[in-house]
Amino acid sequence: MAAAASSLGRSGALEITRRLTAICGPPFARLGGPADEVAGRPARWVAVPGGPHAAAEVLRLAGTHDLAVVPRGAGTKIDWGATPVQVDIMLDTGRLAGIGHEPVAEVGAGTPLRAVQATLERTGQRLAMDAPSPGATLGGVLAAGEAGPLRHRHGSPCDQLLGVRYLGADGELVSAGGGAPGLDLARLLCGSQGALGVLVSASLRVQPVPASRLWVSRPVWTPLEVHDLVRAILAARLEPAAIELDLPGGAPRPRSPYPPGHPAATVRERHPSMSGRSGAPSRAGSLVVLLEGGRADVTERAERLVGLLHGEATVAHSAPPWWRRYPFAPGDTALLLEVPISDLHAAVYALRDAAGAPVPVRGSAGLGVVHAALPGALAPDRVASILAAVRGVLLARQGRCVVVSAPAPVRQAVDLWGELAGLARLRAAKEHLDPQHRLAPGRLPGGL
Repeated sequence: MAAAASSLGRSGALEITRRLTAICGPPFARLGGPADEVAGRPARWVAVPGGPHAAAEVLRLAGTHDLAVVPRGAGTKIDWGATPVQVDIMLDTGRLAGIGHEPVAEVGAGTPLRAVQATLERTGQRLAMDAPSPGATLGGVLAAGEAGPLRHRHGSPCDQLLGVRYLGADGELVSAGGGAPGLDLARLLCGSQGALGVLVSASLRVQPVPASRLWVSRPVWTPLEVHDLVRAILAARLEPAAIELDLPGGAPRPRSPYPPGHPAATVRERHPSMSGRSGAPSRAGSLVVLLEGGRADVTERAERLVGLLHGEATVAHSAPPWWRRYPFAPGDTALLLEVPISDLHAAVYALRDAAGAPVPVRGSAGLGVVHAALPGALAPDRVASILAAVRGVLLARQGRCVVVSAPAPVRQAVDLWGELAGLARLRAAKEHLDPQHRLAPGRLPGGL
């Protein structure tokens, strides 16, 4: 495929540009620029089709010339996952947008999630989704399998799917849903990074906006203490909407390579994941429980929870600054740890032992799903040794540790995924849905 793209020559490249312009319109097709990269791999062209049929034409054009296509939403997670083998056409879904919500939400894949929520809130409704990436599109959230604190009670966004419309690698528009087999296919696209199909729209459940929300917080000092508190909270049957953990790191972060005032330094400082991060982390972490529902009911449950957590607990009407924020910043090596909740403390201790100091950890303690951050300045072999040690501990506990994002030297030197039980099923799905490996080749585990 790479050879086919490089052999086009100048006249062939001009013809592709002309065809993309005819499909998408003059302002919406162009050559790729410095910002059009997928995990470090530059795109040759960028196409922004105005609807599903135009997107299908882009895919058919790619098929005719044996070109690789990688979908992009807002690009908030474009550096997540493996680097594609080739990015010939970046298919931007920004114009595949729109919202309908009677009686369910039918949302275009290119619609920003915050725009969907703002529209639904006018009718007193919401999607039970709170993905951390600011500006993320619905399609991007689904394609990355991203979820926020509300997954504790409502499941991930993929769990809330009623159906999807997507484009296959051959440009055929397919509807999936309306029953178990269809939903299985729809949910298979979740987390696939656009490598199994190009999402066009999704149908999702809506629910009334809660009348009241309270956040009950308690300082925590050790992973074992978190383990005991989470067990107590779950046993109390308080129906929490979320149980989130924030554990700070134990050493100063590496100095920024940029001088004060440098644009890159400013971008880093303003990145949402830097909320609550400082050179000298505080000693205590936080365990925060979100309660939602009717006002009287939420107040009563909050009082019970404060009693359960003893005198150190506090109640607030707004979330802490780190809520819905990842613990990693641009340039860090970002990890995802998933483990049974009874073993979350063991996973965090293993990470601390391997790293030689407490590591920033944040996420859904009530589900055993958390993110962690290793400094980007760590040498690739050091990151590899940390991963090997942590994965060794998690393997015996039916858990896993995945590298979500990392600097290029680390990405090239380590196994991003570790052992994956579902690799055979994923390979079969890729061969069935994209036998020519035209969609985001190499983006999935196993080089798929």
